[in-house]
Amino acid sequence: MTINIYPQIVHDNDLSPDVGYGPEIDEACEDIVKACKGIGSNAKKCIEVMGSFNAEDRYKLSARFKELNDGKTLDELMKKEMSGDFGTAMQFVGLPPHEAECAMIKQAAKGIGSNAFVIMSIIVGRTNEEMEILKKTFFRMYTKDLGKLLASELHGDNERLIFNCLQASEETYDPQFHTIEKATEDAETIHDQGQGSFFTNERAIFKIICASPPEHLENINKIYADKYGYALWKAMEKDLCGNAKEGCIHLVNMKLKPYEAIAKLIKSACAGIGTKELLLTSCIIRYQHIMNFVQPVHIELFDKSIQDRIRSECGGKYRDILLAVMNTAWPEG
Repeated sequence: MTINIYPQIVHDNDLSPDVGYGPEIDEACEDIVKACKGIGSNAKKCIEVMGSFNAEDRYKLSARFKELNDGKTLDELMKKEMSGDFGTAMQFVGLPPHEAECAMIKQAAKGIGSNAFVIMSIIVGRTNEEMEILKKTFFRMYTKDLGKLLASELHGDNERLIFNCLQASEETYDPQFHTIEKATEDAETIHDQGQGSFFTNERAIFKIICASPPEHLENINKIYADKYGYALWKAMEKDLCGNAKEGCIHLVNMKLKPYEAIAKLIKSACAGIGTKELLLTSCIIRYQHIMNFVQPVHIELFDKSIQDRIRSECGGKYRDILLAVMNTAWPEG
């Protein structure tokens, strides 16, 4: 099965006052309010408090802050008090993980040309359950259907890939159904509709990859490589272009080697001239819950920690909040 990235509390969605938030959550809410009173906010204190919470506790912090402050939300306070890339990161940290992703999508949709891949990275390679959570949460927050919004913003292969992912159509692995024979058939179809054809049939390719559970896609990948000489991700590189190419490669890798895919995604946010701040911010915050699996792979692949990468690419308070989020997941030293 494709991996979940949300903590269990998001899936349970049953947090209630009788469960209790803990005194540290109430204290954190009080500290944040104090830090934002008067002229000029104490950004350092907000980073110290909010950056110290893991993904599960950020869910609790957001809920409790609203209860204690007459319906005012933590992300709204951060939007008012903080600015720039730092302010954007603080808004996301002030939201529960699933709501943060919705805010990231909405932010990326404002400048869809440069940020289309941010949307791709959030939508592709998700479990059926988390995709349903994401769609329902987006509608609750913005009273807009996520699919309709993205259909109006994305076109061509980008739209086709996103449409398939939004269906939450990954099949449950069944060895009686997902046989070697079926894997061979699917590998041949991907080739025949891509490299083996004058015109690429993206719909057919996307449908197979999205529906395939990781165990089945692994067999498809092996058979494809044996038969045609290169792996699926390389086939996607040859068949597609632009954000759809990068998105489909990320989809394949999220199913086959998810932690490596995330490590490479973080690196890609820092590649070339200028850091892609929205992509980097979304990666560090979205994947905090599973960073203990991503960090060792990142170190093995690139001979540096994610914290080292943040320090080399970012500065000021923006750097500090990203480092705080990372250090909560994987403490340095």
